[in-house]
Amino acid sequence: MPLATSLVTVGSAASIGFGVWHFFVPRIWNWYAHFDPAAVELVLAVRAINVFFSLSLVLFGLVNLLLIHGAGEYRYAVSVVLGATCVLWAVRVAMQLVHPQGSMTALLQYGMLVGFAVVFVCYSAALILVLLGKGVR
Repeated sequence: MPLATSLVTVGSAASIGFGVWHFFVPRIWNWYAHFDPAAVELVLAVRAINVFFSLSLVLFGLVNLLLIHGAGEYRYAVSVVLGATCVLWAVRVAMQLVHPQGSMTALLQYGMLVGFAVVFVCYSAALILVLLGKGVR
């Protein structure tokens, strides 16, 4: 298996995992208890954003997996989707650096940063390999 395929597989597994986990984050962290009960529209908006975000992570992970493991030469399509995925994860890493989440404990805050950075590095390295013609069969 080419290195780019392995990197995308690891990055995608993590992305899908983050996405599936994030579907349950509102319940785990009791998000809606922090809202005024009269703010029904706000609760609906946060719920919609979370579902969209979670589903996007899962779908990007799946699309990257399908493209990198697909038969034939899909270098352009793989590059476009990997490029978009790299931008998304780069922004997530930057946001964790500038406005960190999980700051209640250093382990959580920096653990999230490391996790996000690992996914970004996997996807970025795979993109570079694909662009150099070494990543797709």
